[in-house]
Amino acid sequence: MKKLYVGNLPWSMTDSDLEDLFSRFGAVHSSKVITDRETGRSRGFGFVELDESSAGDAVRELDGTDFGGRAIRVNEAQERQRDGGGGGRSRDDRR
Repeated sequence: MKKLYVGNLPWSMTDSDLEDLFSRFGAVHSSKVITDRETGRSRGFGFVELDESSAGDAVRELDGTDFGGRAIRVNEAQERQRDGGGGGRSRDDRR
């Protein structure tokens, strides 16, 4: 299975709209439009999981196409970097 990043989505896009868009390439295992934690509004991007054989076709056919008046971006999702976060000082800075 491949996870795809889908960016520059119309603000009105829902999870089921995203699934419908990608379903013509094969079985969609999951689709999620990312929303703001506080407002619940779309952040303009999402993720879709497809079979590996279908994912390449979806990227080639949909990347840069117009959807809802916006040129969407579709590419393979990159794993999120875990850098520890928190913004605290390192032990060396506390001396």
